[in-house]
Amino acid sequence: MTHFTLPPQPFAILAMPRTGTHYLEELVNEHPNVLSNGELLNTYDMNWPDKERLLLSDRELLERAFLRYPPQSDKKVTHVGCKINEPQFQERPSFFAELTAWPGLKVILVIRRNTLESLRSFVQARQTRQWLKFNSDNSTPPPPVMLPFATCEAYFKAADDFHARVVNAFESSRMHLIEYERLLRDPHACVATALDFLGVPALQLSDRGILQRQETRPLNQTVRNFHELRVHFANGPYARFFELGND
Repeated sequence: MTHFTLPPQPFAILAMPRTGTHYLEELVNEHPNVLSNGELLNTYDMNWPDKERLLLSDRELLERAFLRYPPQSDKKVTHVGCKINEPQFQERPSFFAELTAWPGLKVILVIRRNTLESLRSFVQARQTRQWLKFNSDNSTPPPPVMLPFATCEAYFKAADDFHARVVNAFESSRMHLIEYERLLRDPHACVATALDFLGVPALQLSDRGILQRQETRPLNQTVRNFHELRVHFANGPYARFFELGND
């Protein structure tokens, strides 16, 4: 008798940059049946040593992610995924449509309530090349940044468009929303809801690797031209991002 093994159920973590997706992935990867393999479309992601994969077609790349993924010997994988940030879809314009058509795909959408915080963090990380912080050391905080009006407006619109695109592309039963702020405040509860959404048994997480914010100062201390930006965006749809404490 021939026995067929069903492939793992696929999922993707989608988000704008600097919204805690790496942290979320680290947490869900503690589960013995879940394997999320980092940024599929990132040339430098260490989960994917074969940079040549990016020369594949969109369909072939998704087959690589969900069917021929890098194995882990200590896991019996029933759910396999990857994460993709919004700018990576811009680099491969047809990839989103191919992703939404993948059979049985579930999506975890991570959103940061204050998109200005996301942009500020993204610019700081690019300038300092420091992307993660897993301890509460007393290292010097990153330097404040200047954010042009046009850069802010384009980023805010890109975030709104991306979130709407994801919500409209997937049925509610195939999409789960996680807020960055809640993930930092209560990671155990957030991961419990994510695992339940994926359909795997509950897991008691360890307390290792608790993510620390690299920047804890308010926006008016981390964005050099914060006040000019606040005046520029006052009374518009993005004015809420300039309310101090709204992070």
